[in-house]
Amino acid sequence: MKLIEELYNLYRNKLTGDEEDIDMLAFAVLEQLNREEILELLQEMDDQELNNLLGIYIIESLKGKFTQDSMDEVKPTSFHQRNIH
Repeated sequence: MKLIEELYNLYRNKLTGDEEDIDMLAFAVLEQLNREEILELLQEMDDQELNNLLGIYIIESLKGKFTQDSMDEVKPTSFHQRNIH
């Protein structure tokens, strides 16, 4: 994808490439794009890029849901339950 190549070439000597840097860069780019621009970028993708994008979205969304479910199951109650006779 042209955008990825441009971002990489622009920032490869300025960022370390760790996950935090990449997250920051991705969110900064997305913040600057409107819906139409995002749709244009999607339109430029070939089939494999689009499948990869949707695959990552599905995987990360499901991970988030399963993580949230497991956190909800182990969430402690906000009060102590006592057995009062």
